[in-house]
Amino acid sequence: MSDWPLTRTFRSSSGEVRWDSLGDPGRDPVVLLHGTPFSSYVWRAVARALARRHHVFVWDMPGYGASEKFAGQDVSLAAQGRVFTELLAYWDLDRPRVVAHDFGGAVSLRAHLLHGVRYRSLALVDPVALAPWGSPFFKLVGKHSDVFDQLPPALHRALVREYVGSASSPGLHPAVLDRLVEPWLGDPGQAAFYRQIAQADQRYTDEVQDLYGEIAIPILVCWGENDTWIPVDKGHELVARIPAARLETVPGAGHLVQEDAPAHLTAALVDFLA
Repeated sequence: MSDWPLTRTFRSSSGEVRWDSLGDPGRDPVVLLHGTPFSSYVWRAVARALARRHHVFVWDMPGYGASEKFAGQDVSLAAQGRVFTELLAYWDLDRPRVVAHDFGGAVSLRAHLLHGVRYRSLALVDPVALAPWGSPFFKLVGKHSDVFDQLPPALHRALVREYVGSASSPGLHPAVLDRLVEPWLGDPGQAAFYRQIAQADQRYTDEVQDLYGEIAIPILVCWGENDTWIPVDKGHELVARIPAARLETVPGAGHLVQEDAPAHLTAALVDFLA
C-alpha cells in the first residue's frame, strides 16, 4: 500500500485508526470520509488536488483499509460516528469543511446531528442517508454473514472483486480494483469484510433522517447519474429535506464518483469549498 501511505495513527474507541494530512497546516482544513467497502484510497486524486488550497485530512475508518481489524470490533455507523467525533477532537479541528462519500455521509451526519460536531460546510457524495438502503447483495450477506465468512479465499476474492467493481459505471482500472480489494483479503480482511456488512443497520440513518431539516450549514450533494447502488432519485429526495442544499449530478458516473469522474467531482468541490 506504498502508493497511498497513511503514516500516522490514532487510538480510537473502536481500534487503531490510520490517518494522514496533505497540504499546508496553516490553510483551511478539509476532512474527507470514505464509504464502504472502500478506504481513503478512493480520495487520493481529489485529496491531492484540494491540498493545493487546503489542509486536507484523510483517514481509514476502524475495520477498513489500513486501520485495525479484529474479531468483535464495533464498526457500525454508531461507532464510526463516535470515532469521527474523537478524531476531530484529537486533531483540534473546530468547524472544518467536511466531504463524505457513501457510508461516510451517514457518519458525518450522525456526528453533526447527534454528537454536536460543528462543520463550516458539508459536501455529501452519493451518501447513505435515507431509507431504504442496501443492495440485494448487501442485504443477503448481512443476513448470512457467518456463512459467507466461511467461503474459500478464491471464491471470496472473486465475490469482493465483482461487488466492488459494480460501484463504477464505466468500470475500474484493474490496478485500482486490485488496490480496493486488497484490504479485504486474508483471514483478518475476509472476516472484516463480512463483519462490516453484518453491522450495517438502517436504524442508524432512521435515527437522524428526520433531523435533516435542522441542518443550518451550506450543503452540496453530488451524485453519479448512473449510480446503481443508491439511485440518483435519493439525491433529489435528500436535497428536498435539507434547507439551502444544492444537488449536482455527475453524468456517466456510478456510485464511485471519485474514480468515474474525478475531474468533475474535484471541480465541483473546489467551487463549493471556495
